[in-house]
Amino acid sequence: MARKLKVFRTSTGFHDAFVAAPSRAAALRAWGSTNDLFARGGASEVTEPALMEKPLARPGEVIRVSRGSLTEQLAALPPHEIEAQPNADRSDQSHPGKNGVSRKKLPPRPSRAAVEKALAQMERLRARQREQLAELDEREAKLRDQRRALKARQSAQLTRAERAVEEAQDNYSRALDRWRSRD
Repeated sequence: MARKLKVFRTSTGFHDAFVAAPSRAAALRAWGSTNDLFARGGASEVTEPALMEKPLARPGEVIRVSRGSLTEQLAALPPHEIEAQPNADRSDQSHPGKNGVSRKKLPPRPSRAAVEKALAQMERLRARQREQLAELDEREAKLRDQRRALKARQSAQLTRAERAVEEAQDNYSRALDRWRSRD
């Protein structure tokens, strides 16, 4: 008989991960954890029926639920220094920005000139290589034509030579027959 399912919860940043599993070990496997999150207080069993409903509908599957709204999550973030946007087009960087924090002046954007130069060189190289291959293709085509013409000439010459051999053989045979018949 299958064991009764329990619902377990762990925190994954701004979300809670719920899973319906028969044991804590099965829940840890579903979350992909190799540490005992329960022993450290990072996971717990859920007993609230409203929170148990979705995980019990899909046992073994991890259900992620957002912890609060986006504004609540942003408010929970630690305060930080606001930096100037890279595309900010302000000449006076000394005025304080949002929350009274002054903006830092960003260094100039790195030049792409070296990249553009290398790309242009590569394109010229490719064009030269295409031209060289086209020349070779042309030469190969001419050589194929020359080979075809040479084979045709050689075949015609060989045919004439074979006929000459046959004719000489016939003449010799007739002459030999006449020589034998002279008695």
